[in-house]
Amino acid sequence: MSESEAVPKAAGAAFARLVSLIARLRAPGGCPWDREQTHASLKPLAIEEAYELVEAIDEGKDEDIVGELGDLLLQVVFHGQIGAEEGRFTAADVADRVAEKMVRRHPHVFGDDDARTSGDVLRNWEALKAAERQAKGKTDGSMLDSVSKAHPAVMEALQITTKAARVGFDWKDAASVLTKLDEEVAELRDALRNGPEKAVAEEVGDLLFAAVNLARKAGVDAESALKGANRKFRRRFRHVEERLRADGRAPADSNLEEMDAYWNDAKALEHAAAEEKK
Repeated sequence: MSESEAVPKAAGAAFARLVSLIARLRAPGGCPWDREQTHASLKPLAIEEAYELVEAIDEGKDEDIVGELGDLLLQVVFHGQIGAEEGRFTAADVADRVAEKMVRRHPHVFGDDDARTSGDVLRNWEALKAAERQAKGKTDGSMLDSVSKAHPAVMEALQITTKAARVGFDWKDAASVLTKLDEEVAELRDALRNGPEKAVAEEVGDLLFAAVNLARKAGVDAESALKGANRKFRRRFRHVEERLRADGRAPADSNLEEMDAYWNDAKALEHAAAEEKK
């Protein structure tokens, strides 16, 4: 199967329709809000849409996933239209650029290279990226330079250690990272007892960094896992609030002992519900 044969024709027509729609919204007589947008003004929306897509994936509802993917694609096409109006690039240029890159970085599919495992693919990927950097004259850089420092900290930690792992710089397994985590906890305890505030902050950072790597070695997405913990906290704290509200009170009118009892009640209810589903 050739590269072109692998692309459903309907996808091209749908993409072209969206490009035309955004061009119409940005044209004279179109939407005033859409016409006012710039690359800079759209930045927060791109981040927001990406996070909403992650949430939809975590919740596992196809209808929501499709909707959020569409919102994210809208951002790509919107930026492409702004670029086209300024004579710099188009949405088609964006699609062509990423397609060319995917072909170039998959010589085991579109060329004669061999890659039998995903590990082989990732090692080849890093080698190809290194060659691309060299071709651009970036011979004294780091392979980690491609990881944006603007990423949220969890994502940055995951990506830089994932890249280092592809060339063999990694812990042996999750158990070895767990040992490192214990070490970081001990160092944090010492910093809390004796160290200045700066040392405490550094040790907290090391602890979080180790935790992200533990998740990676255990095959768990750290961001999704933390989001899950956040949702669980929201759910259980809401139960605490509801129990207090039933008595005409708020958390500020309660105390830790009482709220902790309601929290444990929420945990028990969740565990009972989980057992019923088995």
